[in-house]
Amino acid sequence: MKVRPSALLPILRSDATGDVLARLYLDPGQRWTVTALASATSVSVPTVTRELDRMVAAGMVTEERVGRTRQVSANSDTSLFAPLRELVLRTYGPVPVLEDELSDVHGVEQAFIYGSWAARRQGAEGPEPHDVDVLIVGAPDSDDLFDAAERARRRLGRPVSIRRVSREVWEVHNPKDPFLVQVKASPLVALTLGREL
Repeated sequence: MKVRPSALLPILRSDATGDVLARLYLDPGQRWTVTALASATSVSVPTVTRELDRMVAAGMVTEERVGRTRQVSANSDTSLFAPLRELVLRTYGPVPVLEDELSDVHGVEQAFIYGSWAARRQGAEGPEPHDVDVLIVGAPDSDDLFDAAERARRRLGRPVSIRRVSREVWEVHNPKDPFLVQVKASPLVALTLGREL
């Protein structure tokens, strides 16, 4: 099976590489098992294993065996760490950063990235996205969402726009709501809340 190169960062061989690097490089002190990394990135264990084998061989990732468990983390001692971390943050960072920032916001039932970033993540070619658009389903406090968006903006180095809709509005198809019709017909990247970065 031919792997499609990353549309977010075309120098990467695949989105799986970007997703794995984002989890490792955005929290370099954390040690991950292969299974936990596969779960966090929604990438299969064999694919994560292959990506990690390449990264370990290149010195980008360190590994340690604890019994039969393989634990990995970013190698922050290499001269490539800081520039690679910055690239990964700006391209693949929105998912882990937004999951982190929104996980503690009470009232968020679901969260999605939509717009140009989601389109690139789904493989659409085009220029670097200017901002990150987020749709929140639920009834969280507007101030809490604003604060989360501001923290994410500072971390990602790009604007983060959050729009909120109620569960009822999200679940009902209303052809008179052009915004939701457009969002539902376009690429969406679901965020998994409750994880920490």
